[in-house]
Amino acid sequence: MKSLRSCCPISSSLDIFGDKWTLLIIRDFFAGKFLYSEFLNSPEKISTNILASRLKSLEENGLIIEGIKSSKTGKKSYKLTEKGKGLYDVIDAMANWGLQNIKGTAKRISVPPQ
Repeated sequence: MKSLRSCCPISSSLDIFGDKWTLLIIRDFFAGKFLYSEFLNSPEKISTNILASRLKSLEENGLIIEGIKSSKTGKKSYKLTEKGKGLYDVIDAMANWGLQNIKGTAKRISVPPQ
């Protein structure tokens, strides 16, 4: 992990997971997605280069680990670490705020970390 730009915990947290695409990938983990192709198929249409970059960053920061690559399909999977699972309440709070304050939003099914 890089040295901190600021000792502020909010600023430091945002340095790790504070961009749109990273938060949406984390959301997708809680919605039960684990395969690279599943993240690509999210409705927001993330590009392959952005997805690869964000997954690498999440791995470097200890929020996910690469899972076993299927020998049959060759598909790469990922899973949240305990550190990554700790973001569940953050994502859930953001979803609830959006539901209460942004007309036309709908909550997806989310899976609490195990």
